[in-house]
Order: sequence, then structure tokens, then C-alpha cells
Amino acid sequence: MHRKLVKQSLLHVVLAIAYIFCVAAFFRSAEFLLGKEDNFFAPVIVLMLLVLSAAIMAILFFGRPVQMYLDNQKKEALAFLGYTVCWFVISFVFVLGGAIIMFQQNIMFKLF
Repeated sequence: MHRKLVKQSLLHVVLAIAYIFCVAAFFRSAEFLLGKEDNFFAPVIVLMLLVLSAAIMAILFFGRPVQMYLDNQKKEALAFLGYTVCWFVISFVFVLGGAIIMFQQNIMFKLF
């Protein structure tokens, strides 16, 4: 059972990281999409993206554990949440380490 929880939690973290990269790519190209001049819609879009991001991350991190908890699988729910957080911390360390290595070697890259 725990092996299945570990795999499912890893999938949730991979989806969360993919979403984070999509949001980062959006911000990277936001000036091109929205223009340089100030307009009314830029802060509206950013706030809407914030709400959407909070909802998506809440579903990915807490949706399955809450469902399991309500199904009276309390130990499994806490284990799933713990695995998810651990996978995310490990991923964060790898991304941070990669960024530090790239900046130390003065590697500059652009997505677009």
C-alpha cells in the first residue's frame, strides 16, 4: 500500500512542478503577451492566476489526503501528505542546486 502512495505522491509533485514551470514561462513571456504599457488587465490577470495557482496546488497537495482522511484512512492520508511534501522538498533542492551550479558557471539561458 505504501509503495502505491509513494508513486501517487510523486505523480502529484511532478504535476505541481510542471504547473510551476508553466507559470514561470507565462511570467517570462507576459510582457510580450500583455504589452509593456500599464493596462487594467495586467493586475487582474496576475490576481486571477494567483487564485488559480492556489486552487491547483491545494488540490495537488491536499486533495487526495483529505479524501483519504474522510474515507477513514487517516494513517494513509498523513503518509500521502508526508510523501508529497518530501518529494517536493527533494525536487526543490535539486532545482535550487541546478540553478546555483548554472549561475556559478555563468550559464545564461532563455526559455524564449
